[in-house]
Amino acid sequence: MRLSPFRAPAAIAAALALALTVTGCGAKVSDDGSRDENKGQDQDSTAAGKEQGGGHYPVTITNCGTKTTYDKAPERVVTNDVGITEIMFALGLEDRMAGYVMPDDKGDLDAVPYKDAYDKVPWLSKREINRELVLDAKADLVFAGWNYGFRESEAFTPAALKKLGVGSYLLTESCRNGNGKARGVMSPLNALYTDLRTLGKIFHVEDRAEQLVRTYQQQIADAQVKAPKERPKVFLYDDGKDKPLTSGTFAGPHDIITKAGGDHVMKDLKDSWVTVGWETVVERDPDVIVINNYGDVSAEQKKKFLLSYPPLADVAAIKNKQIFVLDYVDLVESPRNAAAVTALAEYLREARHG
Repeated sequence: MRLSPFRAPAAIAAALALALTVTGCGAKVSDDGSRDENKGQDQDSTAAGKEQGGGHYPVTITNCGTKTTYDKAPERVVTNDVGITEIMFALGLEDRMAGYVMPDDKGDLDAVPYKDAYDKVPWLSKREINRELVLDAKADLVFAGWNYGFRESEAFTPAALKKLGVGSYLLTESCRNGNGKARGVMSPLNALYTDLRTLGKIFHVEDRAEQLVRTYQQQIADAQVKAPKERPKVFLYDDGKDKPLTSGTFAGPHDIITKAGGDHVMKDLKDSWVTVGWETVVERDPDVIVINNYGDVSAEQKKKFLLSYPPLADVAAIKNKQIFVLDYVDLVESPRNAAAVTALAEYLREARHG
């Protein structure tokens, strides 16, 4: 999957602006920052020793089932993809980054919520992340995920990086669940909250992480008021003509659709991003289709295809032209998920009453 252009609807932009105001984006991070005593944190995490950080380090965390101990906060992180990069920005960790990797179909940088951070952190490559790039950046940690940068086909994996002396942090949305290469070990929004809290421990910004989580949870709770009373059936269309790529229960769209008041028609698929047959879409007859806007095929082109594709002619969403567009960054695990819930909830309510 690739990066989308940043063309967030007005509701998303407004919600993100609120989140940034509440959380104070751009905080500087130091090893001796304030420690969060919040209860209910990951029981696997420990903070022992007084060598660094006022007793915070070493700290042990669990990420995708693997325990790792950090003697200090990483100082040269390389991130891959937009959602992952913006998780670091939301936590105010741009000073800890050596750079980010993502394609160049980003749209207008002046419109993005984290413009200052994007301006500050080096854009290392518009192509795939690889070992040479990581070594050239003198990275001490790579924050990526399975199918979000890490891939066995080119031996770019956490295990391979470990042999080079470089650490890895896996996006929780991408955790493999033991069923082949299927991904997903928890609900998508819980994956976001988990990464915020875990990274908060690694970088000693627990207070900030908890504040972000509370802000997003409140945004989503507020969105429930805008959700329709009767849940319309919703299908997420990513791309593909012969067979559509869509979201299973462990990819971001599942929680976004569900929290917005929709009934996710592919909720039974125990994976993240998956391919299905058009006959399944027709059989489940969604009332609304959400388009994932990214890549070389524009959202308008995707919409035109859906409206003109004969097998879909009798699907309710096509007959009533109920199609809503969200950007890729809204739909993968990212700080923009809560705002996407708000925007979709408003659309679903209007669609149900329109």
